[in-house]
Amino acid sequence: MQKLADNKMARAVGVSNFTIRHLKELLEKTKTLPAINQVEFSPYLYQRELHEFCKKNKIQLEAYSPLVRGKRMQDPKLIEIAEKYNKTQAQILIRWCLQHDIVVIPKSSSENHIKENSDVFDFNISSADMKKLDSFNENLRVCWDPTGEP
Repeated sequence: MQKLADNKMARAVGVSNFTIRHLKELLEKTKTLPAINQVEFSPYLYQRELHEFCKKNKIQLEAYSPLVRGKRMQDPKLIEIAEKYNKTQAQILIRWCLQHDIVVIPKSSSENHIKENSDVFDFNISSADMKKLDSFNENLRVCWDPTGEP
């Protein structure tokens, strides 16, 4: 990757599932700063420290599985916020990421859900509700755990 960047064969280099430890190791061993770090990220896996580290180092965070594979769509706290904004739970989860300046890539095979997932630019979640969503963290991973912890 470093050679590709040095030879102008790549405009940017990105990484996936890098923790702070991984990013620090990379920054110590290479002069190429990744443009993006794609990680599992949602209010239920709010990796605040990683997000702050990436912002400080100008690494864009990109969230995959922001909808936690549907595992928390019936959470009464999430439903309450969604109803308040007249939006779906998925739209709230996507908007939460966007308001944290995170690139978000929700997955769906349903045309209706794809359209619904893109309809998130006509509202903002209040700072009080953002704090509520921030408090949903339960370190819930629905994908692979790059920390090596069980």
